[in-house]
Amino acid sequence: MTAVDPGRPLVVALLGTDHHPFDRLVDWMDALAGALEGRAHVVVQHGHSAEPRVAEGHAFVGHDHLVRLVRGADVVVCHGGPGTIMDARRAGHVPVCVPRDPALGEHVDGHQQRFAEVAGDAGMVRLATGRADVSAAVLDALAGTGPRVDEEGDDAAGQAAARFGHHVDELVRHRERRVRSVRRALLSRVHR
Repeated sequence: MTAVDPGRPLVVALLGTDHHPFDRLVDWMDALAGALEGRAHVVVQHGHSAEPRVAEGHAFVGHDHLVRLVRGADVVVCHGGPGTIMDARRAGHVPVCVPRDPALGEHVDGHQQRFAEVAGDAGMVRLATGRADVSAAVLDALAGTGPRVDEEGDDAAGQAAARFGHHVDELVRHRERRVRSVRRALLSRVHR
């Protein structure tokens, strides 16, 4: 699926599987891929977002392939999903985290922004809110000057964050199902 060149660093961006588009991060990764052309390989798992034009893109990848990509990456950039952050941390990365913004139609609420802020304050992610932040964080990591995972004690924090993330994801899915149910009920009344 992904042809990784062992002579070039690998930058992997994970946008998750949420149905809301996150095209702004795809655009930022394309710009970075253009700037790093020939010096790094950029792979974007874009989900329901627009396919990248410069970087290598995959809408979805199986979990095993995703784990291999993350383990082989020199840098991981991701959305603010707790599960994705924990996958990156388990592979030894302090991911560059760009949370989805509900004001831009990228998610249903601000839970990713809140979680990413807390994770950033705890040093679990490098929070990035703009294109320049993402580029600087990726370049720092490629140069070996970015933050590193502190192996000692990270497992307990990671497990707690993963449990929190699972609960948040379940709440969001429940809310989305509820909204669809109410919408169907309202539409059925209108069409009577």
